[in-house]
Formats: sequence, structure tokens, C-alpha cells
Amino acid sequence: METITLLKKELKIVVKESVREVLVQELMKFRALLLPSVSQKEQKDTEKHYGKPVCRVVKSIENKVDWRGNVYK
Repeated sequence: METITLLKKELKIVVKESVREVLVQELMKFRALLLPSVSQKEQKDTEKHYGKPVCRVVKSIENKVDWRGNVYK
């Protein structure tokens, strides 16, 4: 069995990043639960008024935000 040696600070950083990743994933799931559902009738009405969504490549920008609302890269 291999033994990995980490300094206390390195371990803390690794754990912190892992917890942050899990929190972000869980927060995304929670936000998805809060989105209102759209009925078929409402969806058809929206498409009738505004047309169907255009499938095109859109440039995306990823901003990471901590739980306090601070943006970091």
C-alpha cells in the first residue's frame, strides 16, 4: 500500500477545495429544485409568441462565487 505524505496546510487546502466543490454541486441541485416548472400549454404559448429557441454556440463565462457572494477565479 502506498503512503502519501502531506503537510498539514496542503491537506487543509485539499479538503477545503473538495468541500467547496461538493457545496457548489449541491447548491446547483437546490437551485434547480426552486425553478418553477412550466406546463406544456404555457411552453406552447411561449413558443407561439417568441418562437423556438435557436440552437447556436454561445460563449459562456464561468464566475465562481462563494457563499458570501464574493466572486473569485
